[in-house]
Amino acid sequence: MSGEKKSAFIDVSYLPPLEYFSAILDCSDLLIDEHAIFQKQSAFNRTTILLSNKVELLSIPVFGSRKRQLYRDVKIDYSQKWMQVHLRGIQSAYGKAPFFEFFFPDLENEFLKKPAFLWDFNWGLLTLCLQLAQINISIKKNIVYSQEEDLEDLRFLTRDKAVFSTRNYYQPHSYSQLFGADFVPNLSIIDLLFCEGPSTKRILELSRKKTLNNQ
Repeated sequence: MSGEKKSAFIDVSYLPPLEYFSAILDCSDLLIDEHAIFQKQSAFNRTTILLSNKVELLSIPVFGSRKRQLYRDVKIDYSQKWMQVHLRGIQSAYGKAPFFEFFFPDLENEFLKKPAFLWDFNWGLLTLCLQLAQINISIKKNIVYSQEEDLEDLRFLTRDKAVFSTRNYYQPHSYSQLFGADFVPNLSIIDLLFCEGPSTKRILELSRKKTLNNQ
């Protein structure tokens, strides 16, 4: 794997999957697209965790977004009890995981801040997950993107609905999950954090596609 660092232009999404983190692992800094247009039923407000009998989709309700509304202007709907449902689901899924007691309080604190805007909520969660995974990447906002800049554009990771196997960033490297005989790939980063703790970064490195590792 090349030690050369790069910058990437990317969206901030809700507790992103492992493909997202595999793609940014060699980045020195991320420039978050603050001018993204919100997409309904997307990774902007959805993530997946592993329960005892299924993969569960967690979705954050938002107030009715207008056509071509800026993602940063989308407000979270706290009148629905989604936050309690998500926290209970995470506790049910990972309460017995080896590193749950170490990481869950910090995660819960991010939820309890209850920021008004989805973009701010996801920003805080991404910052926390990078810290817990011991991945040293600077993230910046309020950036105007220029095509002339030497950036890798990774925004398609959250906007395209293609499965990870059709792209060039993530190949599943199994680790110990709590449920099921078969490994479930590309869940939210919290699945890996709660199950593997300080080994998270190493497993992400092993999960990067060989085409990237050989560059």
